[in-house]
Amino acid sequence: QVQLAESGGGSVEAGGSLTLSCAASGRTNGVNVMGWERQTPGKARAFVAGIRLNGGDTHFADSVKGRFTITGDNAKNTVHLQMNSLKPEDTAVYYCFAEVGGPGDRYDAWGRGTQVTVSS
Repeated sequence: QVQLAESGGGSVEAGGSLTLSCAASGRTNGVNVMGWERQTPGKARAFVAGIRLNGGDTHFADSVKGRFTITGDNAKNTVHLQMNSLKPEDTAVYYCFAEVGGPGDRYDAWGRGTQVTVSS
């Protein structure tokens, strides 16, 4: 199994920046995609950004395009989410995820989450 450890959450004023990091450990040879989702109280978890570690293809939610960037290190199985021009609506618990395996044995791994709070 793969375990994920997040770091870098915190509080910032609107317009500020934060960087979230996520490191995968365990049986990481099958990790294909890593990324982030976020959740606010009473709402479903929502996709934020993802990156294919082998190749570097990235995807972003429309709400963060142009403000967030995601980078990955395939050798270290780590990803970093650089969040700029933060808005109060970005306040959420951010969860790192990893898509592991292929047809027949694919599963998703999740981190415990890290709080991001943006004040106006």
